[in-house]
Amino acid sequence: MKKITPHVIRAMKGVEKIAVLTAYDAQMAHFLEEAEIPVILVGDSVGTTQLGYSSTIPVTMEDMISHTASVVRGCKTPLVVADLPFMSYQISTEQALRNSARLIQEGGCDAVKLEGGAIRADAVRALTENGIPVCAHIGLTPQSVKAIGLRVQGRGEEAARRLREDAKALEAAGAFAIVLEGIPAPLAKEITAELAIPTIGIGAGVHCDGQVLVISDILGLGGAYNPKFAKRYAEIGAAIAEAARTYKAEVTGGVFPDDAHSYLE
Repeated sequence: MKKITPHVIRAMKGVEKIAVLTAYDAQMAHFLEEAEIPVILVGDSVGTTQLGYSSTIPVTMEDMISHTASVVRGCKTPLVVADLPFMSYQISTEQALRNSARLIQEGGCDAVKLEGGAIRADAVRALTENGIPVCAHIGLTPQSVKAIGLRVQGRGEEAARRLREDAKALEAAGAFAIVLEGIPAPLAKEITAELAIPTIGIGAGVHCDGQVLVISDILGLGGAYNPKFAKRYAEIGAAIAEAARTYKAEVTGGVFPDDAHSYLE
């Protein structure tokens, strides 16, 4: 199977739905490649899923570069998109260029993702004109949690109009795809129909061109927290806990290791 590029993803619009999942290390990237997932997102959700933070805000460039490089080592075919973390691109276009270049050069990713609407158009344009593919992200933007909370965005005529304008501005600036997070499904349907580039939904309904979920949510590794839009496809967390309990019982009971798991000569 050939390496998937942003051009391939753009061409999938209206032809085939696009499945995207997050990964943060080589092992998970390998499993997702085996499953033929075309796009792997190294999300700044690594902060809440792997690093123990309560939000994505504390995630650093060094965190993202390290986890991105691990994912890239674990797969060959998928398009690997890496998040630019909080305040690594908002200060200036030059900052966005510098940190995107680091994710490409040091992390090895194929594209970057940043949050925000028309206000990010200049940065997106500068990145794409300099050969760095960009996936945009509007709606509920987790890096803005302190300002907007974790609420559905785009409700009401004016809010919906602003999101439609944001999407068009980002497309015009050169984004190859746009994540639509936490917006009403009818609005996501309208935006998807208005754009020539794919929309990737998360909590945005079935009419987007693709869907993205956090890997820990679909595997049951996220503890008690389970967003409305996240469907669990396995309960790996429960299986891990049960395996650990069984191991402990065998160790404390003197059952493990037995002869089959020991060197006898």
